Parts: sequence; structure tokens; C-alpha cells
Amino acid sequence: MLTPNKSNALPHLLVGAVMISFSGVWVKVSHVAPVVSAFYRVFFGGLILLVVVLLKRENSWRDRRFLSRGLLCGLFFALDLAFYHYAVHYVGPGLGTILPNFQVFILAAVGVVFMGERLRLTFLASVPLALLGLFLVVGVGGSPLEADYRKGVLCGLAAAACYAGFLLSIRKLQGEQQGVTFFSVLAMVSLATAAFLALEILRLGASFAIPGGQSLLALVALGFGSQFAGWLLITNALPHIRASLSGLILLLQPALAFVWDVLFFHRPTSLLNWTGVLLALLAIYLGAHRPSAAR
Repeated sequence: MLTPNKSNALPHLLVGAVMISFSGVWVKVSHVAPVVSAFYRVFFGGLILLVVVLLKRENSWRDRRFLSRGLLCGLFFALDLAFYHYAVHYVGPGLGTILPNFQVFILAAVGVVFMGERLRLTFLASVPLALLGLFLVVGVGGSPLEADYRKGVLCGLAAAACYAGFLLSIRKLQGEQQGVTFFSVLAMVSLATAAFLALEILRLGASFAIPGGQSLLALVALGFGSQFAGWLLITNALPHIRASLSGLILLLQPALAFVWDVLFFHRPTSLLNWTGVLLALLAIYLGAHRPSAAR
């Protein structure tokens, strides 16, 4: 895979965002239980990363503390993926992908409360905007939501909380990875995540069986496209692009996920729903955006 630089980082970021936007589509058409598709996503992706580490003969071990940090990251990511895949199952790839991106508000709140960061006016404006957008997407008129739909919304918000925990923990892990390569970190976290999800599958008494060729292709696309290639393209490109632009480009992921939901699964969507999507995406951008001088 080409190493991004200032000249090609932007196309790499765009391609990575588009690839990950299909995650919900692959989950939907895999026709396996949500926790099973989450398992194969990180299992296939982790195996590819492990092969890369072995071929490059990279150092993949530091100490037990490093392993414990990796396991914590894996636990948070397992919870995030499980909740996300359940959200996709209940409310579709569109809303199911937008909701976990609300993690930006949780991370911003953690920064203010625990890290002494200043409370930004853009963040204060983004919170009510996000709530209004979510209200317009989920439903207008105060009619009660069906039980499964409510479950999907709650799972999406739970995924946002777990994803925030994952980002905080992997940031800490990467800060202590001296002597251990980035590929090795991703491989360890992916396989640790797969192990936690495998335990959940066993607890539920679900089956690891892949029912057919379509399911296998969807799970491979999920593991290779979304988990491996998309993740690496984005992670490697980000240091070469200014934060405001990268934040805007990364909004392609939830935006396109909603478009795919409408195009491929015929999600009924009104003008008010589309307005809600745009408001939610704008709120996510404002919540994540930091002025260049603060970088």
C-alpha cells in the first residue's frame, strides 16, 4: 500500500472514508447475527494485519502493560462494534452509522472535564444542533417509536460512548508504543477485539457458521475493505491534512452511509429527515472541529 504524503494524502483519505461508509451495507447483507458480523470484521482484518507484521518481521511485543492496554482497547472496540452492528440491524446503515459519530461530543466533554480544555463556543452550539438533527431523523410529530427502533437508537448512542472509550485508550496505547510498530498495535487490538466478540458469541449460543457465498463475500469486504484498508488509509493520511479539512472529509462516512441506506434498502426518507441528517452532520463537524491555532 502506498505511503501517503502531502500530494496523495487527500485522495487516500477520500477513498478510506468511502470504503468505511459501506460498513453498514456489508453488515446488512451478510445475513448473520450482528455480533457474528462484528467478529468476522475484526477477525479477517486482524489476520491480514498479522500477516503484514510477520512478513515485515516487525517487533510486535513490548511488555505485559502494553498487552493489558491492548486488551482494554480491544474490549472497548468489541463493545463499540457490537452496539454498532446491532444499531445497523435495527435502524439500518444510515442512522446506525450517524449515531456512533456522536462520540465527538463525549470526547469534547471528557477534554473539558478531565483534561482542562477550554469549552468552545462551537461545541456549545453543536449540542442542541445535534439533538434537533437527531429528532428530525428519528421521527417528527411525537409518535412513539417501535420497540426495535428505540433499541437501535440506544445501541447507536451506546456505540458512540464505547467508541469514545476506544479512541481514548488507543491514543494512550499509541503514546506508549515505543519500539512497537503501528501495524503491530492494530493487529493486536483487532485480534483482542475478535477474542472478546468470540466469547460473546459463545455466551449467546450463536453460530460462527457463514451461511453462503454472499455472506462470505460481504464479511470479507467488511474485514478487508472497512477494517483493514479503509482504516489504514485514513490513519496514515490524517497527519498530512489540516484538521478542519480532514474533519469535513470524514463526514463522508456517515453521510454516504445514509445515502446507501436510501439507495440500496429503500429507507423511507422525507425532506425533514434529510434536513435532520444535514443538521446532525454539521453538529458532528462543529463538535469535532478545533481552530488551527489550538493544534
